[in-house]
Amino acid sequence: MHTGAFIQSTTLLDGSIFQQATIYITQHDASGTVGFVVNKPFGRTLNQLEEFKHYPPLPLYDGGPVDTEHLFFIHRRPDLITSGTLVADNIYVGGNFKEVLAHLNNKTLTTKDVKLFIGYCGWDDNELESEIAEGSWVMLEGVEMFNN
Repeated sequence: MHTGAFIQSTTLLDGSIFQQATIYITQHDASGTVGFVVNKPFGRTLNQLEEFKHYPPLPLYDGGPVDTEHLFFIHRRPDLITSGTLVADNIYVGGNFKEVLAHLNNKTLTTKDVKLFIGYCGWDDNELESEIAEGSWVMLEGVEMFNN
């Protein structure tokens, strides 16, 4: 397991919130693992949230069951968004969200550059490895994060 990896749930997780979930791993270290479900639309767009009603209708994704009161984002534009953390292969997590909003408004950022999530997935140290060993998750190769 490593940052920048994609995992896919197996049929062992059918019937759970992770059924048919593809997760992008953004952190993997001794404190645990963090990732975002990248293939489950939240059902609302950014501008449908009251606080962001004056922004473009960027899709929101159901990133996971942890901290569902906050927005998180992954992007590939460190030239436009400062303070992000490099995950792998020019993909960054987090950064200055005010810059994201400004660049969405002036259309220098699009769905090809940024993905917004409500919530995230989290595992304690070695917890995800145990779930992979029991067959709940498989590693994926060649997944494109920004395929719009």
